[in-house]
Amino acid sequence: MKRREFTRNLLGFPLAAMLPTEAALAATKEAIALPEGGSITDVPGLKVGQHTLTERPTGCTVVICENGATAGVDVRGSAPGTRETDLLSPTNSVQQVQAILLSGGSAYGLAAATGVVRWLEEHNLGYKIGKGVVPIVPAAILMDLGVGDFKIRPGEEHGYKACLAASTGPVAEGNVGAGAGATIGKMFGPKFAMKSGLGTASVKIGDTGIVVGAIVAVNAVGDVISPHTGKVLAGARSEDGKGYRDSMEAILKGYRVVVQNGANTTIGIVATNAPFTKTQMTKIAQMAHDGYARAINPVHTMGDGDTIFAISTGTTNVKADVTAIGAIAATVMSRAIVRAAMQASSLPDLGLPAYKDYIGKA
Repeated sequence: MKRREFTRNLLGFPLAAMLPTEAALAATKEAIALPEGGSITDVPGLKVGQHTLTERPTGCTVVICENGATAGVDVRGSAPGTRETDLLSPTNSVQQVQAILLSGGSAYGLAAATGVVRWLEEHNLGYKIGKGVVPIVPAAILMDLGVGDFKIRPGEEHGYKACLAASTGPVAEGNVGAGAGATIGKMFGPKFAMKSGLGTASVKIGDTGIVVGAIVAVNAVGDVISPHTGKVLAGARSEDGKGYRDSMEAILKGYRVVVQNGANTTIGIVATNAPFTKTQMTKIAQMAHDGYARAINPVHTMGDGDTIFAISTGTTNVKADVTAIGAIAATVMSRAIVRAAMQASSLPDLGLPAYKDYIGKA
């Protein structure tokens, strides 16, 4: 969809403060097809492992590159929680990472990266120093401590268990790993929010042999929207629970909201097997944020720590164009975000409905 058409659709949404008409309700509650799938593990050279603490819920998700991967990062939210992102700058010397961790648990969840480091060291994977290795594991966390028991959060042992579960097979989506405690649509407070989760997608680019994949845990202040229609798929619910508000439309109409800083964040990874430098991967990470903007509105807010890592396994010798791969990464990321919302399951005990349990039921 062209940007002008997207904007016209956005501005045409009903005022959030108004109860939806039957016609509007039918439109907002209409089920749509799940976006094309695939998995980030379709990128050769990657494994994904997850560990979920179902008792809260929360968890962590690790992407392992046993042969190393060139990586970049771009942080655009104003409340980030990260580890080892400075070394991904093109001006710094470390050239490869062995894993990237996405975790729930806010700042506490960064401890899960220590478990990933321990697993990698046991397998002699890391930056070679003398007779040993130093595993390089950048990480990002999201704030899900308000969902369930605050005291339950991912730690070192859970990061280690995620590594033990890692495989090249299809990646589970929804209420798993870093997306287990993720929620969306929080502009009007938690009682109007919905459950989101973790999503993944990939695309094989013609007959080039190049694959681009994405994985993302969606825990946004804003709503998840369809990149094709501009309609809200899941997000802030209406007062009567029978439809959706439109958070961006409410802002445009002057609705004033108070957002709890640091209570959100969408964290993700895009990956390709095409070889690129750190500088080029940084650019791809930047372009991939367009996928966030297409599928989340509003996005990159003061209450989000939105972060995207970009990694290249370099398992193909095909020389690819940075701009093309960055554009594709944005498309694949937007698909993964929509899948994260559509594959999530509700948490009735916590008052959090989910898309697939909400459509046609309210």
